[in-house]
Amino acid sequence: MKKNNPILQIFLRPIWGDNPINIQMLGICSALAVTVQLKTALVMALAMTFVVSCSSFIISLMRRQIPNNIRIIVELSVISTFVIITDEFLRAYFYDTSKQLSVFVGLIITNCIVMGRAESFALSNPPHLSFIDGMGNGAGYGLVLVSVAFIRELLGSGKLFGVQVVPESLYAIGYEDAGFMLLAPAAFIIIGLMVWLQKTLTKGRGVNK
Repeated sequence: MKKNNPILQIFLRPIWGDNPINIQMLGICSALAVTVQLKTALVMALAMTFVVSCSSFIISLMRRQIPNNIRIIVELSVISTFVIITDEFLRAYFYDTSKQLSVFVGLIITNCIVMGRAESFALSNPPHLSFIDGMGNGAGYGLVLVSVAFIRELLGSGKLFGVQVVPESLYAIGYEDAGFMLLAPAAFIIIGLMVWLQKTLTKGRGVNK
């Protein structure tokens, strides 16, 4: 990664070197809950990216005017505004998906990734960099969600995006879907294996901070 391109570095760092789930161990609860299907995982990833990037941008714009003693309240207010916008948009245009996601879109406000980026980056960096940082963290979070959902839906039901991809001929000769993959412990195991793989691949190289 070229050090003379800070914008690219800020965007790419959380996707691999400092991934919010695999490295920082944040946002794992939603990764366990919404990765049964690729569709819900993708929508959750897009929702998170929208909230974290937009909230970081607004908080960065306001950083010089926010009194330190009420900054957490201000940050929560900004984040909750974008969470409500996202939730209402999904209810209006993607109602079935919104029902599948249940309370997890609303719980984005409690996700440590969003508050963490506001506190550690947006309050001390300009708006455009804060927005890029939010996009990168959303992309890193989404990459893990989509990867886990791909494995779970394919092995658990033989489908991707709800479309049957495992040939019926395989079922005819005795192939069975791994029903365990549809349970939350399977997601925990998959994420654990992904963490182990990333730690192994990056061992000795250090992590970009």
